[in-house]
Amino acid sequence: MSSSKNIGQQTDVSIEHVEIAFSHVYPGYEIPKITWWKHRGLRRLYAMMPLLFLGSTINGYDGSLLNGLQTMAPWQTSSYAADLLGRKIGVAVGLVVIFIGTIIQVVPSVNKGMFIAGRFLVGLGSNISQGSAPLLITELAHPQHRGPLTTMYNTLWYVGSIVAAWTVFGTIKYTSAASWRIPVGMQAAMPAIQFVGIWFVPESPRWLCAKNRVNEAFNILVQYHGNGDQADQLCAFEICEIQETLRLEEENSQNSWQALIKTPGNRKRLLLIALVSFFSQCSGNGLVSYYLHSILNSVGIESSHDQAIINGGLQIWSFLVAIGFSSFLVDVLGRRMLFMIAAIGMLISFSIWTGCSAVYAKTSDTGAGSAVIAMIFLFYGVAGFAWPGLTVAYCAEILPFSIRAKGMAVGFAFTSAASVFNQYVNPVGLEKLQWRFYFVYIGILVVECLCIWLLFVETKGPTLEEIAALFDGEDENVGRSEEPELHQRATSIEKANA
Repeated sequence: MSSSKNIGQQTDVSIEHVEIAFSHVYPGYEIPKITWWKHRGLRRLYAMMPLLFLGSTINGYDGSLLNGLQTMAPWQTSSYAADLLGRKIGVAVGLVVIFIGTIIQVVPSVNKGMFIAGRFLVGLGSNISQGSAPLLITELAHPQHRGPLTTMYNTLWYVGSIVAAWTVFGTIKYTSAASWRIPVGMQAAMPAIQFVGIWFVPESPRWLCAKNRVNEAFNILVQYHGNGDQADQLCAFEICEIQETLRLEEENSQNSWQALIKTPGNRKRLLLIALVSFFSQCSGNGLVSYYLHSILNSVGIESSHDQAIINGGLQIWSFLVAIGFSSFLVDVLGRRMLFMIAAIGMLISFSIWTGCSAVYAKTSDTGAGSAVIAMIFLFYGVAGFAWPGLTVAYCAEILPFSIRAKGMAVGFAFTSAASVFNQYVNPVGLEKLQWRFYFVYIGILVVECLCIWLLFVETKGPTLEEIAALFDGEDENVGRSEEPELHQRATSIEKANA
């Protein structure tokens, strides 16, 4: 038997340590309340989380970049990597694809076809990376801090959008191709930082257990959740719950693509993922994310300088409200309540936005134009209660480990499909119908409110494994500490090794 080591060193334990430690966990074990900054292991673990958060900045940079580039005169002329290779390697693979796509877009000989191909690769790499990074955060976080950390991941979308918006503002006066080449090239900056740092982040204990590398998984839990204490009851509880849950999932063959629609619980998960993915893109936010240029033109704000200032300010505002509302309120109000607040608030502000746009179209009243800008900021303020913070976090939480990577991949596919609406329908609708096109989104927001009220499941409270009971009921595949069979199995292993 190996002895305990300091937290700064690699903990070395065997599976016997794991099972014996669990025999001392009393039935009905409750997660202890921990202040993370007073806990050495969690301080180290959470200091590395920003490296994973950078994955979300890639999409944010991309969305804001398109907004900014459209204001320039020169411009105007998932799951197999995460499951097979591990969460860390999955992130790295996606980043390499992003690097290739960025290089193709900025080489001197770039043409239209190459630029489109480069953008495709950036999107592909981003989805591969995002198919792994949030899973790693969810599966590494202490159970008490899972909600805020996973929610914070996608709010960092706005960090990327802020950098993009102000990079564009810095090159807005350039008259050469450098005005767009520099912002496009900068797209690789944050992925480069993440690529260097990802190797210092521990692997997912759940993935390691799924690959029969239980000792390594327990080492990580002990080092970061248990402060190096091999006898820590939380670590024993976590590792045994993970192992038993994986065993039950394997026995029930819930690790294939077909499993996504095999049971009523999984079908509901898939429905919720589809709804979250669609609403995250098509609640009116897609208009501003990609077509702010056209919207501002429609209310008389046509200066590239003014549009760049508004775009940059909107990104900063959106980031602040997303961090302030969703990340810090997710475990106070719960996920479903945050979704509901966002949906109702977006419906009200978007309706006023539509009315002010109609007034401006008929009267050219500058006051109505200014009111549109105010409503856009208010719209993003209330959206910050749920979007984009819970877009990824909620989907990752409701999926059991066996299909978590596959479900997230499907979610990103749904998101990409919804983006097609933004990319191809929105510009046509804005051109042909102008402000009248906004009624489409008012209708969507009404449906969104009803879906959240009737279908969304609250996931606040249970551990990542125990959330399965909310969807599967008696058919859940969850190893619980209070189950006599599990406790007896651990006790018998202890006696055999005594």
